[in-house]
Amino acid sequence: MADSTETIKQLVAGGVRAKVYPGAVWATGNAAGIQAGGTAGALDPAQPDLPMRPDTVFDVASLTKILAVWSTIGALWEDGALPLDEPLNGFWTEVTGHPLGQVTARQLLTHTAGVPLRAQLKNLYGTDPSTIRAGVLHEALHRPPGEAVEYTDRAALILGYLAEHLSGQPLNQLARTRIWQPLGMIHTRFGPLHAELAARCAPTELDEGTGRHLKGIAHDFSARLLGGVCGIAGTFSLLDDLTRFLRYMLDPATAPTAPGFGPNWVEESLTVQTGALEPVRGLFWHPAPGTNPADRIYVHYGFTGTGMWISPKQGTWAILLTNKLYYTRDRQPLTEIRNSYREMIFG
Repeated sequence: MADSTETIKQLVAGGVRAKVYPGAVWATGNAAGIQAGGTAGALDPAQPDLPMRPDTVFDVASLTKILAVWSTIGALWEDGALPLDEPLNGFWTEVTGHPLGQVTARQLLTHTAGVPLRAQLKNLYGTDPSTIRAGVLHEALHRPPGEAVEYTDRAALILGYLAEHLSGQPLNQLARTRIWQPLGMIHTRFGPLHAELAARCAPTELDEGTGRHLKGIAHDFSARLLGGVCGIAGTFSLLDDLTRFLRYMLDPATAPTAPGFGPNWVEESLTVQTGALEPVRGLFWHPAPGTNPADRIYVHYGFTGTGMWISPKQGTWAILLTNKLYYTRDRQPLTEIRNSYREMIFG
């Protein structure tokens, strides 16, 4: 591992020099823990004397879909409260009689539900959370369910609403009590963050309203519009907590207390669920670009510059946390680094 560790360090540091991101935190390991890891760059280019640290807090953006939605939906499935293949109108009165009622939870998890691709909630439904919820749940479908794989943030937003409906709890409370607390993920939470934790947060996008980079406040406008909590984005976390999450996925015995989801949900999710449709998908997780789905190397990314990989076949996980959004929304430079990073670790 020593040779590859040095190569990974050079790759991650190269991203700082090329201004792909101000800084990064990375680690790879197995169920036993971290095998290699490190940091590169600064927390904030405006304060170059403050380095990235292993305990830097990140706006993990779409990793919210895994940490808060996929995991709690899995808990409800394992409880027997959520049938994956039954149309939603059979057990969710809010969507009964509306187009979304014909969709199944599995279709939402595989991005085959045919829900609208648009996600600019304010432009569509205004700013009242109840009006937004009604608009999202009652709008016409983009195409018939099961016809195509089309990634859309709406799938996670809808599943977050469904988790709240089935549990009777707000998503942030449900994720905290069923997932994060049992796993010992003591720093993971929805924003906005309190001042002490926000000070350790990697800044992201420039907020035109204040002229400052967002720090401890979700970059995602939909999350901010909904008070910081939604299925799309809004979660903040750090390396240690994400390590606990991925180690548990490989070996449930690593958790201090078992969370709501278990190995059955992990196995179901890290398996191709989309048949002949492409791009192939598991349940919210998808095979890493450049890999054979049969190798079962799965990944999920966050728009701010975060990513988590896991391979039950190899018994290996990897994390790369950056705040690339500080500089740009252009994905390509980070995509190249992510693909190289994955190849160095998993092959």
